[in-house]
Amino acid sequence: MNFLQSLKMAWRSITGKKARSVLTILSIFIGIAAVMTIVSVMEGMKEHTRQQYAAMGSNRINVSVYTWGEDANTPPTDYFPMLYDYCAGMKDLVDGITPRGNCGATVVYGTKTTANMEYKYDDDWNLISAPPDRLYGSDQYAACNNLKIQKGRDISYLDVENIAQVCVLGAQTAPLFFGTADPIGQKLQVNGLNFEVIGVYAPRLSDASAQQSNMDNLILFPYTARRLLGDPFSSEFIVKAKNSAVLNEVISRLAGFLKGKVNTQTGGYNVWSENQWQESENQQMTMIGLVLGGIAAISLIVGGIGIMNIMLVTVTERTREIGIRRAVGAQKSTIVMQFLIEAAMLCGFGGIVGILVGTVGSIILSRSLFQITIYPQFGVTMLAFGLSVALGLLFGSYPAAKAAKLQPVDALRAE
Repeated sequence: MNFLQSLKMAWRSITGKKARSVLTILSIFIGIAAVMTIVSVMEGMKEHTRQQYAAMGSNRINVSVYTWGEDANTPPTDYFPMLYDYCAGMKDLVDGITPRGNCGATVVYGTKTTANMEYKYDDDWNLISAPPDRLYGSDQYAACNNLKIQKGRDISYLDVENIAQVCVLGAQTAPLFFGTADPIGQKLQVNGLNFEVIGVYAPRLSDASAQQSNMDNLILFPYTARRLLGDPFSSEFIVKAKNSAVLNEVISRLAGFLKGKVNTQTGGYNVWSENQWQESENQQMTMIGLVLGGIAAISLIVGGIGIMNIMLVTVTERTREIGIRRAVGAQKSTIVMQFLIEAAMLCGFGGIVGILVGTVGSIILSRSLFQITIYPQFGVTMLAFGLSVALGLLFGSYPAAKAAKLQPVDALRAE
């Protein structure tokens, strides 16, 4: 008997016991669908994280300077001017530097005020100041944070020099205060002072992804206006390296510079790259995916045991048929091939159904969790199908071997 005849016999056997075949396929497809969905969801998490970091801008270095135990009569040290000048001396390595942080002011427009707003994840916002930009250009804060003006204009060097009472709104802050109305030229009352809205930044993420992020909930003021808002100095900064090749060098230089400026008896500093955080998060998600995938793989083993059980039942039911075939000269290898093909076909069908269900599950979960559409990778799909067929061959080998070892005389006596 050739391979094609074995396929036909396996197909007749599977279709002849439809209910049993469907239940057997279920045991495989659940495991395949679970593994595919888990892999795709983990890829969705990685892609969502990548988009978040890309939206904030690449090659960013975070610098944090903190103090404790200082004399209350001693004013805090403003590290920004010295960091600014130091980075200006590395213009071949650094594209810009900007302070970051919340200056804690209360913003009022009409009946809307941040004093009684609910601080939900989607409604969180930051009051941030733009630095002086005499060396790097007027869009230094925007450049460091991957922001582009959508409407109006950005804060200029003259705004900083003149301590102008102006501000630029983030893409999510503008509708929070003004709805669908044009905010340009409107006045926001900040700590009792009027600040004119001169611009609105474009969203850094797509509309769907932006719903899961608060990065565009910000109000940008001139750096010099911080004193008007009751927060004269920044302690956190962003330095943008020219490219990833010089990232570690810039980090090393900044750490060395701060080591000579910060009194370690009353304070400290941190310098780190968001690229490092992204790599760490990807590693953590990969580990979580492996653990979850391992748990899902247990269902495949259970399904494989189910395949072995069904094939043993099939061998028992077809013992007389096996005896007849052996009596007319069928080789043991032929008997083994027939039952292995049947087991592989059962698991292959289960794999196909699992791939379809896993694909649908991946799309639904990625859309609902991350607002992006993730399709299983072609390699993952092929691996899932190959794994299902391999399970059939592995767990079907014992029943097939048992069938081949039957003696023709004993098999013909079976009822």
